[in-house]
Amino acid sequence: MSEQGHFDEKPPLEDQPAGEHWNAEEFRRRGYQVIDWLARYFEKVESLPVCSQIEPGEIFAALPEHPPASGEPFEAILADLDKIVMPGITHWQHPSWFAYFNANTSGPSILADLVSSGLGVQGMLWQTSPACTEVETRMLDWLVELLGLPDTFLSTGEGGGVIQDTASSATLCALVAARERATNFEVDRSGVDGPLAVYASKEAHSSVEKSVRIAGIGQRNLRLIDTDDDLRMDPGALRVAIDADRDAGITPVMVVATIGTTA
Repeated sequence: MSEQGHFDEKPPLEDQPAGEHWNAEEFRRRGYQVIDWLARYFEKVESLPVCSQIEPGEIFAALPEHPPASGEPFEAILADLDKIVMPGITHWQHPSWFAYFNANTSGPSILADLVSSGLGVQGMLWQTSPACTEVETRMLDWLVELLGLPDTFLSTGEGGGVIQDTASSATLCALVAARERATNFEVDRSGVDGPLAVYASKEAHSSVEKSVRIAGIGQRNLRLIDTDDDLRMDPGALRVAIDADRDAGITPVMVVATIGTTA
């Protein structure tokens, strides 16, 4: 077995011209090479420095200044991963990585991403991929049950939902939905006409502030509510803020509850 993995023992296949679609055998062989590369990475990640040791601009300078006229052989791409990319990696899978949030991946999740990318479907509508839509719907119903939420959150009730790509996207989607409900869909028809307000803990994620800006509500209409000694939003202070806004003719749109945090 060579360093590249046991599939190197097969007779080598000629690298196909750049842009040519791989046949099934070529895809199978190259796929095993990538999985072997990742497996070796997982085996050695603990011995690597957690944070990259390079200086700003090193990766940029190592890349071609102009778009390449043709693609590299596959082995050269794998070599570039080791030589150029790997030195610039901050290792989120390292056992000593404690920053931001736990993003540890797993073998099953990597293979699931492979299947998803390989199928290449778009789940924008039920017709574009019925399985994609219905698996997502069922999983979100599972989440409702696991969190002990009311049945109104189920897809069979008034709720339901969609999985977003990031927490920031999810916050924005939730805010837009809340904005339309609070204004009886008038903002969707005519734009923002009159002040709206959003309430969040001072410990809330920065995506709340970004979403308020993007949704047209305005940063000054975000009310950051004080927290207690356990960093929980003060419900009394929240009530005072909502009542004050209503008295001033400002429409409350949404209260963002922080359950855990990435702040």
